[in-house]
Amino acid sequence: MFIPLHDTNSLRYIRLQYVTIGLIVVNCLVYLLTALGSDDFSQAAVIGLGFIPSTIYDIAERPAEWVLVSDNLTYVTYAFFHGDLWHLAGNMLFLWIFGDNVEDAMGHFRFLVFYLACAVGGAFVHGLVVPDSQAPLIGASGAIAGIVTAYLMLHPRVKIWILAFGRIPLRIPAWMALAAWILFQFGMLAFAGEDEVSWAAHVGGILTGAVLVLVLRRRGVPLFDRQVVTPAAVEVAAEPQTVPTPSGPWGRG
Repeated sequence: MFIPLHDTNSLRYIRLQYVTIGLIVVNCLVYLLTALGSDDFSQAAVIGLGFIPSTIYDIAERPAEWVLVSDNLTYVTYAFFHGDLWHLAGNMLFLWIFGDNVEDAMGHFRFLVFYLACAVGGAFVHGLVVPDSQAPLIGASGAIAGIVTAYLMLHPRVKIWILAFGRIPLRIPAWMALAAWILFQFGMLAFAGEDEVSWAAHVGGILTGAVLVLVLRRRGVPLFDRQVVTPAAVEVAAEPQTVPTPSGPWGRG
């Protein structure tokens, strides 16, 4: 639908979004390890650490030699594997553009919890939709969908630059692009079903993110841009004498 390029949204509570950066680094390192490794190594990693619904529901079993962690841990581990470079790049671009402000609104540790919980939510809904699937689900899209939803609920009026349809540069309020993206995920799940892309994992991440942003954001952080902060406003706030008192093959996830 669109490619995010930049948002004009300054950080308020943290100096550096090091959890966001760390997650990007880990995802890229895991991709390099699997991409540069042998085919057998990559296959073993994906089958051993990907989320396979049929093994969760005891319909099938992983080959014993490829059991790397318990089935329950694959609710998280699957989110750090990607099928190809474009799959990785798309997810990491969304994480880079939108993750910093969500991390800022929650704090580092709670943001990490939020990210992992949205990955779990994505896998859970994927498993409900296709419980007999033997294809490993991989990809961070469930977690990214939760971040997109949290950003929409926190900063719908912030202006963002996007490439619409991959080629038309536009600067529009975040709600226009992100709400359309979320509706598209629900529409694809309803009408396209599960194919190479797991729309259910996206929807699971969206639902999880919408709930968790309500409870994991910092105390006093408003929803829906009730207090829109710009870089200029931050500079004025640095002068105490002028500041007014503030008012209240693989399935891809």
